[in-house]
Amino acid sequence: MNQPADPLAGIVSDAGAPLPPGLYIVATPIGNLGDLSPRAASILCRADAIAVEDSRVTAKLLNHIGAKRPMLPYHDHNADKMRPVLIARMATDAVALVSDAGTPLISDPGYKLVRDARAAGIAVTTIPGPCAAVAALTLAGLPTDRFLFLGFLPPKAKARAEAITEVSAVQATLILYESGPRLGATLKALATGLGDRQAAVTREISKKFEQCIAASLTELAERYAEEPPKGEIAVVIAPPGKPALPPPEDAEALLRDALARMPAAKAAGEVARATGLNRRDLYARAMVIRNGEEN
Repeated sequence: MNQPADPLAGIVSDAGAPLPPGLYIVATPIGNLGDLSPRAASILCRADAIAVEDSRVTAKLLNHIGAKRPMLPYHDHNADKMRPVLIARMATDAVALVSDAGTPLISDPGYKLVRDARAAGIAVTTIPGPCAAVAALTLAGLPTDRFLFLGFLPPKAKARAEAITEVSAVQATLILYESGPRLGATLKALATGLGDRQAAVTREISKKFEQCIAASLTELAERYAEEPPKGEIAVVIAPPGKPALPPPEDAEALLRDALARMPAAKAAGEVARATGLNRRDLYARAMVIRNGEEN
């Protein structure tokens, strides 16, 4: 049986017209090299230089598409020094920005390069593609209509707990990255700070041993307490349940207190935000209370 043709076959370093000068943000595979888009491959083949996190990682990708391009290091440890160099280069050359895996700027210093490029009047073009956070969200089976990406939580226990408390009431699915050795402790802290929500641990997305384990945060913390997994990990956590409505007498007391300080419409809005009750219903009740006091 004939194998399907490789869509990147035949793309070489001199293919296509020269790129206009500027910054090209290129998303690269998070595992399977076949996920590199033909457009991304074409940009990488034609760029005058590529800003990379690790030249060894990017070299493998370039070898996959049959390209050899100059690579310039750009990472956490040299970003402040390299940004002016790259900005100057972009005035006359096409410079592609890649991360080791996925979409640049997600949990890396790339946004500062984009900011400075725009400030210098340099054209910025994005070539979208794989992103581990979004891929994990699609695997988890949790609500996708509203989500918040947290990146990596702080490694120290106190700072991590504070960060978790800060987002505990956010009505959105949470997504974060974590390393294998820290996963168990992070899941335990999440269960403590968020309650026993449903969650999923995804790892090695798009690779041979891709895995998605869905369970409660407590169950996941127990699973990974003594056996930290290998590979790249993303954790997806369900949003909190809707808060219980307060008893009618409590809402009435809150509304009366608010009416003593502000007009009925504002009082209804304040109590609605605090309790989750319907603003129109609260306004109608506020008018009854106010009219009763005036009579």
